[in-house]
Amino acid sequence: MPAEPEKDAPTPGIPERAVPAKADTGEPVAPARVLSIHAHPDDQEFTVGGTLAKWARAGSQVVTVCITSGGAGSNEHTPPGMTRGALVPIREEEQRQACRVLGVSEVVFLGYEDGMLESSLALRRELTRVIRRHRPDAVVCGDPTVRYYGAMYMNHPDHRAASDAALDAVFPSAETRLIFPELLDEGLDPHKVGAVFIHGSESPDTFIDISEVLSVKLAALKEHRTQMGTWDPTEMITGWARLQGAPRELEAAESFRVMRLHND
Repeated sequence: MPAEPEKDAPTPGIPERAVPAKADTGEPVAPARVLSIHAHPDDQEFTVGGTLAKWARAGSQVVTVCITSGGAGSNEHTPPGMTRGALVPIREEEQRQACRVLGVSEVVFLGYEDGMLESSLALRRELTRVIRRHRPDAVVCGDPTVRYYGAMYMNHPDHRAASDAALDAVFPSAETRLIFPELLDEGLDPHKVGAVFIHGSESPDTFIDISEVLSVKLAALKEHRTQMGTWDPTEMITGWARLQGAPRELEAAESFRVMRLHND
């Protein structure tokens, strides 16, 4: 009879330092430092604004990274005469206002072109730079593996590219000294991100109760006036929160697949 595997021994077939995941059905404590990485202004308000607001109220220092500044606008609400150059500063200020509502301490704009984002080596380097500079305990991003949501929404290619680059920046780039060694010359030493909270996953395992901050999430989203127009997103956002909370019998929640990379 073969010997039983050592506790926390590496899982067969999974490379390097991976160990079996431990069951955890409780809501995690708010991380001390959080980096929220998304493609466009308003992405985080639609998806994880409640979680960020809750964590900020619990004392988390939250930094938002917008890879683009949303210069492509909206067919429904962007005036026909508006240019990308004129729209960008408006959308950046809307994002700053939304972050103030949520309690986010800083917003970083990387200046990539809206609608043309690629998961490039250059973008991975830039996100690695941001991670090493801010040294978050947790990173929040989308799920790059999900192409379709139901039968009515195809995941935006910018969303997939942003999430793909963010995950690759977390591991292995941010924590490996000799990946992007030029960052060492900038004084940016490697940093290990403890956990990644991946929203939009088809297999969520973590549920954040946002019932007490749902109104804050809605208020932040409504700051994106160039995207909202006269539309009130309350019914849709409330419905999403109810659906995400249903597996844990929560009135309103945001759900995540969480990768716990480092326990310390």
